[in-house]
Amino acid sequence: MKFTINPIFLFTFFLAVSFVSCKDEENQEDAHQHPHPHEESEHTHTHYKAQDSILSHKILYPSKVPDRIIANLPEDPSTMLAVNWRTNQQITNSYVEVALATDGPEFRLGDIERKRATTEVFENQHLKHIEPLVKANYHSATIHNLKPSTTYVYRVGSEAENSDLLWSEWFQYTTASDKQGEEFSFIYFGDAQNDLKSMWSRVIRSSYKKFPSVDFMLHAGDLINDHDSNIQWGEWFYAGSFIHATTPSIMTPGNHEYKDTTLTSLWRPQFNLPKNGPKGLTDISETTYAVDYQDLKLISIDCINFERKPENREAQVKWLDSILKNNTKKWTALTMHFPLYTPAQKREDNAVLIEHLKPLIDKYKVDLVLQGHDHTYARGQISNKESGVTSMSDAGTIYAVSVSGPKMYESTDKKWIERRGEFTQLFQIITIKDNKLSYEAYTPIGNLYDAFDLIKNGDKKTLKNRIPDNPIRLKKDFVKE
Repeated sequence: MKFTINPIFLFTFFLAVSFVSCKDEENQEDAHQHPHPHEESEHTHTHYKAQDSILSHKILYPSKVPDRIIANLPEDPSTMLAVNWRTNQQITNSYVEVALATDGPEFRLGDIERKRATTEVFENQHLKHIEPLVKANYHSATIHNLKPSTTYVYRVGSEAENSDLLWSEWFQYTTASDKQGEEFSFIYFGDAQNDLKSMWSRVIRSSYKKFPSVDFMLHAGDLINDHDSNIQWGEWFYAGSFIHATTPSIMTPGNHEYKDTTLTSLWRPQFNLPKNGPKGLTDISETTYAVDYQDLKLISIDCINFERKPENREAQVKWLDSILKNNTKKWTALTMHFPLYTPAQKREDNAVLIEHLKPLIDKYKVDLVLQGHDHTYARGQISNKESGVTSMSDAGTIYAVSVSGPKMYESTDKKWIERRGEFTQLFQIITIKDNKLSYEAYTPIGNLYDAFDLIKNGDKKTLKNRIPDNPIRLKKDFVKE
């Protein structure tokens, strides 16, 4: 039997074989190339294999470009700027640059002061949550001899072949006034602590949106939940973002910044707080200290160390007595994490703090004690036996306990409390002008929850409550058992 092959079929066959051969060669070549990052249906890994297992690697790991930039309240806020930031360990020389702010970019053509930062090589690994080892360099710088009531621009970073690639943006920063009687304000936060990126971020951002001209922010401890967790600290910095760099912060440590009697290793590298506390007690350097801000003497007490290290109490009491005795400021506020008098259910008043600190608070007529820890809200005065009055002459010390994060406890109504609340995230704005102090507590959506004024007339103070008509918020009204 004789077979014949159609020439057209033969031509088509060889053409198909050639095409398949070429595609096979292309596929073999492509097999040695890195897959296209957008082909998610075929490839699920990124270009960063070492970081694939760390979902929060963007807030965890440093780079050459500065991050976690924060301005802290220095000893003299009218003439100083104190700032800290972080880079990876490739950056060994880092700087802060400062200039007078201008209406346009002309400040770059004038005098720019540059100061080299003090750099600390640092690494830590938080094992409780199986976090990876993080290696970083922390940089700290303080600029002196600034002009009071003046707006400056500053940036931090290092040189990169005559480019700005390794510098932060320029931040604006305004120094305090050096004159008495001028108005200023600060925001006070209770515990942030948990779900910092997802839940606390809205509180600090809402506070800044409502009061963008606020002069500084105060954090009354438990900024995070696990003292050495780099992820949690990264979330805290992420939540505040540029606010931390433009509005100076002051903070006192809480029990969650501690492990037993040891302060988190990240406190001093990442903050730049005053070092004017009790002499010789290095373990409370930058945790117990005092700041003068215009007409206010503001004092941080490291009550965790105070309670857990009895051998340090006497020195701290003597130091506080001296600070208050020589205080020339019209207004005085203390901040500490543990409340002297607790509003929380199933908790007791702090006998140690009451025994050692309450006599000084009363003796020197401290105006405000700003606290956290109890994850609820309460405000009142211990000397006030009649709760709910709208006005009181010769008012005593006002004690406040607040919470800004989502972790919530239930409270107990006590005689000293004039306003309380549960299951509510809050921030407080405190404004001082000459003889008047105004205090307002707001929810993240801007609802006023509590308010009062203190007015001084010589040695007397008048309290005027401005509590809004909205009802007390209680957990039982939102969470059914």
